[in-house]
This record gives sequence, C-alpha cells and structure tokens, in this order.
Amino acid sequence: MEPIKKQNPIHSGYGAETRAKEVVADEDLRGKVAIVTGGYSGIGLETTKVLAQAGAVVVVPVRNREKGERALAGIPNVEIDTMDLMDPKSIDTFAHRFVETNRPLHILINSAGVMAPPLRRDERGYESQFSTNHLGHFQLTARLWPSLKKAGGARVVAVSSRGHRLGGINFDDPNYQSTAYDKWKAYAQSKTANVLFALKLDELGKDKGIRAFSVHPGLIPTTDLGRDLTEKEMGPKPVQNGEKKDIFSKIKASFKSIEQGAATSVWCAVSSQLKEHGGVYCEDVDIAEAVPEDSGKENGVRPWAIDLESAENLWTLSEKMTGVLFPE
Repeated sequence: MEPIKKQNPIHSGYGAETRAKEVVADEDLRGKVAIVTGGYSGIGLETTKVLAQAGAVVVVPVRNREKGERALAGIPNVEIDTMDLMDPKSIDTFAHRFVETNRPLHILINSAGVMAPPLRRDERGYESQFSTNHLGHFQLTARLWPSLKKAGGARVVAVSSRGHRLGGINFDDPNYQSTAYDKWKAYAQSKTANVLFALKLDELGKDKGIRAFSVHPGLIPTTDLGRDLTEKEMGPKPVQNGEKKDIFSKIKASFKSIEQGAATSVWCAVSSQLKEHGGVYCEDVDIAEAVPEDSGKENGVRPWAIDLESAENLWTLSEKMTGVLFPE
C-alpha cells in the first residue's frame, strides 16, 4: 500500500454542536454559485438554505420537481433543475445546461445519497449505492469541470459517512454480481469511495484552484436517507477489534440535529481555515484524525479510505464503469 493521506486536525474552534449557519455567519457569498445535490431534503436542504441566505446562488438538481419546489419554496437565490444520479444521460443533460450558462461554479456539494436499501440496480446493472453515491457524482463532477475551473478557486465536497469504517472497496466485484449482497458492506463501499474520490480529485484539481474534501456529517436520525431502514437498524453498526471481537456495545450513538449535520459540509465549502488543505476527510467541523483499521473509536478515518493506491485504482475503475474521463 502507498502512504496514506495525512490527517491532522487543525482545532478549528468549532465542534460537534456547531450549526451550519454559525459557520457562514461572517461569510459574504454574493457573486458565488453553488450546486448542491440532494439540496431539497435533510442536511442538503439545510446546506442550501445557509448558502443561499449568505448570498450565494444555489442550483439544486432534483429527481421530483414538484417535491423540490415544495421543499425550497421561499428560500432566496435558489434555482431548481432536474437530474437523476442513477441515469447517466440525465447527469450529462443537467451538467450541459449549467455549463452552457457560462457561469463559474464556486461550490459543488455532492450531498445526495441512499443508505442500505435492498439490492437494486441501475439500467447498467450497477448496484444502486455505488451508482448513486459514487459513480453519479464522479460523472457529474467531471462534466462540471470547466465551470469549476472557471471559478478561479472552487471547492468540491463529497458527503461521506463514518459508515466507511464497515469496509473498503471490493475491486473484484463492486456490483455484487457474484458476492452475496450485504447492504451495509455496499453502503460502506460507496462511502469509502466518496473519501477516496475527494483524495484523488484534490490531487487533480489543486493546481487549477479546485480543492476537494470529504465529510462525515454525523448521525442524523430525522432525514430521508434511512427511508429503507427499520428503527432497529438506525444508529451505529458493530466493528471488530484486533482480536475480531464485536465491540458494538462500546460505541455510543451521538445524534445531531440537521442544522448541526450540515455544518461540516458548509465549513469545507467556504472556510478560509482550509485554504492550505485539501483531499482530507472532515468531521465535527474539523479535519478528522486517522485511526487504525481495528479502532473502536466512534469517529476517525480508517486507512483504506485514505490510501493513495486505492484512490488511483478507484479512479481507473470509475472511468471504466462510467466511460467518463476528466478533462484537462
């Protein structure tokens, strides 16, 4: 394995209870343009609100336009368009419409996602969590690359999860064609992919003024993300220690409000504290610490999610699966 990405908390002065509006309290985002996928529900909606209220124009792509219009009614500076992350043609069409406006894109927050559904596939046969949470955002970011470059200083935020600690990428069978489907392992794979994506994207973009970050927003019990879960399934999942013993009972769930859950994404999108950083995994409005793979800690980023070789391999796999290459 290649060296992992260094993860050094910067002691931002914020914390787990910080709300998104506190992060932008002193920010003037007038003249900035943002796109927030999933920006009409849960933490995505809160992200849209605080960015728009700080002056940014926020474009929100939605699958269901009527639902999006209801959720976003009354919020200033918001534009609604249509897109489905499991439909490559829909992604291309949305991105083409935006690029054709000739506007710079200062902030791209890839917040939309699904969590632990029954086995579903897109039209290509790709498993739905990998398709939606990773591949769709990979393609979207590539198609929006000209607009990100035009900003002369852009941020891309991949909303991941501490669920990445449940496992890495199955490079041999990412779509569960021969492996028995495990919805939590599939979720972990997609969330690990978000972290590795930001790591590689930052490497590609930093010389062009594009920095990338991945984020664990926190455990939020009141969003649509867990629509496929029973009440019993909500909350932290078991991990194993070095002796392969279940340490579930030692991990206590720490739930956040939606306002608190959106804070780290917004911080990564706008904060000058991260000016010299990029490609890092963040949580509780700070850069997270790297922890061993058998750590029993509630938080922290696991080695397989910040491994440079894995990031390269995922990039190659993603290009192959989507047929999409990032432009220069």
